[in-house]
Amino acid sequence: MKRALFSQVTQPGPKFRLIKALRDMNKSDKVIFIMNELERLYPKTLVPLDHTDAYTLLIAVLLSAQCTDKRVNTVTPALFKLASTPENMMMQDVKQIREIIKPCGLSPRKSAAIHRLSEILVEKHSGKVPESFEDLEELPGVGHKTASVVMAQAFGVAAFPVDTHIQRLMYRWGLSTGKNVVVTEKDAKRLFPREKWNKLHLQIIFYGREYCPARGWDMRKDLITQKVGRREFTSLL
Repeated sequence: MKRALFSQVTQPGPKFRLIKALRDMNKSDKVIFIMNELERLYPKTLVPLDHTDAYTLLIAVLLSAQCTDKRVNTVTPALFKLASTPENMMMQDVKQIREIIKPCGLSPRKSAAIHRLSEILVEKHSGKVPESFEDLEELPGVGHKTASVVMAQAFGVAAFPVDTHIQRLMYRWGLSTGKNVVVTEKDAKRLFPREKWNKLHLQIIFYGREYCPARGWDMRKDLITQKVGRREFTSLL
């Protein structure tokens, strides 16, 4: 009787089995599980920023710095009605651009960047958005992440733009140290197949928004982190 009772008490429960499975799962296993789950949840990945071409995408991504995609999409219709090409945008008054984009934040800096980069596109690139990381990153207001989004979504070049969602999830999933975006991007490119990058980075963003946010995170709804997350998070289950 005592032996049977002891056996029942010490029998591993679901939490113990989950932690053991986590310990046994290497990074390759994690990557396969993550990709399969994301593909199941998000088989189609539409670019969340409304745009009609490479130029309007470039402007929309620039505006999205420290601003939500949803808010950017409420602002760009008026902006692109004012001007939707570099030639037309450079003819506009910076103050007018600033007034339109004010809800996106950082409007003085962003409006100046939009105006000047439009001039540069006309002066140096025949009014076209260049298909080059180097040329894009030379434009005012365009950093590596913005250039990566444009290269991936406008031109189909393999890239892995790292935003706050990807930075957070790569750390929570134990795939990167989360030290900085440079390290996270390097780790993502090393772990995930190159041909998956352009779709996968959007899938991770969508998952982060829906199931693994920075605030109000409910682990009970976050299946991926339950299965592959760092022990500091899975121990909360």
